[in-house]
Amino acid sequence: MITTVTLNAAMDVTYTVDRVAPGASHRVADVRRRAGGKGINVARVLAALGRPAVVTGLAGGPVGAAVRRDLAESGLRDDLVETAGNSRQSITVVERERDDATVLLEPGPRVTDAEWDAFTTVYRRLLDESRVVVLSGSLPPGLHEDAFAQLVAAAHERHVPVVLDTSGAALLKALPAGPALVKPNADELRETLGTDDAAAGARTLLRAGAQAVVVSLGADGMLALTPDGGWHARPPYRVKGNPTGAGDAAVAALAAGLAGHTPWPDRLRHAVAVSAAAVRAPIAGAFDAPMYHELLALVEVAPLDTRP
Repeated sequence: MITTVTLNAAMDVTYTVDRVAPGASHRVADVRRRAGGKGINVARVLAALGRPAVVTGLAGGPVGAAVRRDLAESGLRDDLVETAGNSRQSITVVERERDDATVLLEPGPRVTDAEWDAFTTVYRRLLDESRVVVLSGSLPPGLHEDAFAQLVAAAHERHVPVVLDTSGAALLKALPAGPALVKPNADELRETLGTDDAAAGARTLLRAGAQAVVVSLGADGMLALTPDGGWHARPPYRVKGNPTGAGDAAVAALAAGLAGHTPWPDRLRHAVAVSAAAVRAPIAGAFDAPMYHELLALVEVAPLDTRP
């Protein structure tokens, strides 16, 4: 089983419009609502890939209740811990004319020490049945910057590898605990390290404690530095659509590859293919299955010179 952790669960609301014009009113062509947050999106993709997953994290209030109802309707196992504060909504506005999306993220409820203790109790229990743990997304108000570091360390004690998908101080604080894989995108790498050089940034994360680093490069695919070597994986063409959730789809494929001990080039091939196929899906946590299988044979994976 793969455990996905979403400490700032949300109800994702996706609006589809022709085009966004600042200061104007817009008629919405389509509205979709479902449970979200990066870890929940990862669990959805894992389930679609045939990998059993459990969702844990924090959720509360009317929005949290709606999140849990949606997870039940989706057939996803829910081990979320209740908070007194109301969970957040995230709003995505998809522009059909520009094949682009704008995302508005609420901060989420403040987490108390008692709620954090209750969550870590559940988390440690789940570690005993987990092959891989995925820690995704932002930290809600009230949690210290070392929250992910604590979770990585707890998993390390039980020899459970961790995939970490976050950025900024939360990422840097967690690196000394030795996550098996960290997966920033190019923007997060720039935000965290102040560099536009993906390879140099990945090497910095490795020196700080990550065992492997995969950097998402958008339409240019992914760059990976691992104990087995380095690779650049590229999709055969640019896919138009909603990029929200593409990174979560990639994390799901990478976690599945880690759980199955898949060779790194194949791991990257699956991650790039499902990430591109997710762009064709209207909402995060989904992907275009026929496109995914088509792209698997077309993704190019080339070795990198990984010498310093």
